[in-house]
Amino acid sequence: MIYNLKYSRYNESSILIEWKAIIDENILQDVLRFKFLIENNNIKQKVEVISTYNSLLIVYDYAIDSFNSKIFTLKSLYLQQNESESTKPSHWKIPVCYADQFAIDLENFSNQKKLSKSEITKLHSDTIYTVFFIGFLPGFLYLGGLDSRLFLDRKTTPNLNVKKGSVAIGGQQTGIYPQDSPGGWHIIGNSPIELFNTNSNPPCFIKAGDKIQFQSISVSEHNTITRSLENSLFNLKSLKCD
Repeated sequence: MIYNLKYSRYNESSILIEWKAIIDENILQDVLRFKFLIENNNIKQKVEVISTYNSLLIVYDYAIDSFNSKIFTLKSLYLQQNESESTKPSHWKIPVCYADQFAIDLENFSNQKKLSKSEITKLHSDTIYTVFFIGFLPGFLYLGGLDSRLFLDRKTTPNLNVKKGSVAIGGQQTGIYPQDSPGGWHIIGNSPIELFNTNSNPPCFIKAGDKIQFQSISVSEHNTITRSLENSLFNLKSLKCD
């Protein structure tokens, strides 16, 4: 499917390409296909291509002289794409402990949604999610596909220090905090997995378009995985389903 895209100057060295402003998996696949085309065609001046739910930001290493010419080239390239031109998504099983010591907001979440804690954890872990993009922190996965029964607006007052690995729900999305940081999502569990490591290549082993399913684990299993990671004994390949 060919979408009607909006091309605009973002700054003197960047071009923004926008799709319809909705969260949609078909649009995501189109975004990722176009990103793949740009990165793999001989556009030597391109420095970086950043994707979100429904946009691409192309950052060049110089000031663009003719935006019209550059945009024409991009439009022509977009029309060349086909279904085969994309990277194959991976499917990951991410362990999460939903125990009270990690799920600091689960009790309140349960009261607000009129669902038991076990119902919430089952709904959350039964779903296969799509990674739409990675931000606002390096390695923070924005996951689409959350069961509508778990939708809940973000907190009016954010936490000043959300712990690394916290699994949370905000609005219609769920995600994992890759490091200690402020945050306004509802914390319902914790994953011991290291999502971002500057010593790894790539630093984040999960990419946009991948599939994620959470696997409920006990506190003791969480502790075991944490110790294995600390001792470099945990193999990330064990998380991959395909």
